[in-house]
Amino acid sequence: MTDTQTPQARRRTFAIISHPDAGKTTLTEKILLFGGAIQLAGEVKAKKNRVQTRSDWMGIERERGISVVTSVMTFEYDGRVFNLLDTPGHEDFSEDTYRTLTAVDSAVMVIDAAKGIEARTRKLFEVCRLRDIPIVTFINKLDREIRDPFDLLDEIEKTLALDTAPVNWPISRGKSFGGTYNLSENTVRQIDRDGPAISVSGPDDPAVLGLVPEYERDAWLEEIELARAGCRPFDLTAFREGHLTPVFFGSALRNFGVKDLIDAMGAYAPPPREQQAQTRVVKADEPKMTGFVFKIQANMDPNHRDRIAFMRVCSGKLSRGMKAKLVRTGKPMSLSAPQFFFAQDRAIADEAFAGDVVGIPNHGTLRIGDTLTEGEEIVFRGVPSFAPEIMRRIKLTDAMKAKKLREALQQMAEEGVVQLFVPQDGSAPIVGVVGALQLDVLKTRLAGEYSLPIDYETTRFSVCRWIDSDDQKELDKFINANGSALAVDLDGAPVFMASTAFSLNYEMERWPEIRFTDIKDYQVQEKA
Repeated sequence: MTDTQTPQARRRTFAIISHPDAGKTTLTEKILLFGGAIQLAGEVKAKKNRVQTRSDWMGIERERGISVVTSVMTFEYDGRVFNLLDTPGHEDFSEDTYRTLTAVDSAVMVIDAAKGIEARTRKLFEVCRLRDIPIVTFINKLDREIRDPFDLLDEIEKTLALDTAPVNWPISRGKSFGGTYNLSENTVRQIDRDGPAISVSGPDDPAVLGLVPEYERDAWLEEIELARAGCRPFDLTAFREGHLTPVFFGSALRNFGVKDLIDAMGAYAPPPREQQAQTRVVKADEPKMTGFVFKIQANMDPNHRDRIAFMRVCSGKLSRGMKAKLVRTGKPMSLSAPQFFFAQDRAIADEAFAGDVVGIPNHGTLRIGDTLTEGEEIVFRGVPSFAPEIMRRIKLTDAMKAKKLREALQQMAEEGVVQLFVPQDGSAPIVGVVGALQLDVLKTRLAGEYSLPIDYETTRFSVCRWIDSDDQKELDKFINANGSALAVDLDGAPVFMASTAFSLNYEMERWPEIRFTDIKDYQVQEKA
């Protein structure tokens, strides 16, 4: 049976990760363009007469030219089904990115050829490493002045402890960038030329040297020989184990190197992998349908107050109209209108297989981390919540809308836009975020989607931790002793809030039987 004969084997589910401004969203557009999913790619900061970038569909994204939510795009290319998840590059939206990385089987890491590895890239890579996610590297912006390619490869290896295997090599760079030379296949792709790669006799073939300025040729030939002799060959096993990354050089803005990248994702990236649940490992080729929700998005269509749960199918086949068990509640729900997405555009999914990402319309039934099955009591692991770094109280300009605000904040928290903490002393709710831009998004969406203009007030709390203990009496004693600093989160889990890191450490020393944690894994609540 060939790779493309089973529905599961045809799937490639991957995320694109990068530091902001490395060109991630532009690359996403060009992959979709090559995949035939769109006819015209618009620039991130598009002019009014150009098509807007398709993955950045929220108003605030178009205004600022950044991605603030994960976009899901499903398309077919070369006999395979690709589920592409374009993640926010800005660190203020890292929670959304971390959750997305639980739902993919591989990732494309985009690096700016002039800047190399940046702090955000390193952090995202560490998340991939924790999950053994194979990474393909795309070194972007070769048409600009760049760093030495060997320096870039060396930085990847030393900074990320990841072996590199360059697949192609730049033919000159900057203003004289002429294309790329495939190190193993002896083929050339020329910048601004469509069509298949050209076979050549070697790097000294006139068809290659004609692309290199005459004064650079000797140095370039030495560089190519050094690359062929000194760099590692691509090893599929090492790549899929997460130890080695194939490296492609290109320019997303000029559509260059993108086809090689998407072809490599089809050929090298793994099909749907097995997933770890609390009680066992679930394999993609199992017959029974299982899946987990990694993202909630409300009001994608402003004309309908819709609420979509994005679910990664982990095994089996999801069929439109089937009944599935929501493990958290033990209750069945009908999957009457599952959907495939192309950013904000959608189509009904009559069937979906392991590896696919489907949207499930619901009215608050599903939460981030929920597991759906054909009946088995399993819960998938690894959809975390992180302790916020900024905490603010909401100041409502119209007190008559307090109930509406509570409902809106509940929905925004369920969606993962912010975390919501309800103080036990009855004071106003507190929202927690990882970065300040999340506060801007919340304010913009509350005003635009709920007609709720708000402001923020500082709170005396600056840090918080989830608390628990093996000794319930000790936990109750701590809660009673710290009533004014206690809150509950969206799940009703107790949270201790402190004014400073020093005071948090002081309480941790005073109460050794209490666990203070800054990451909370998804937990199944008691069934009603």
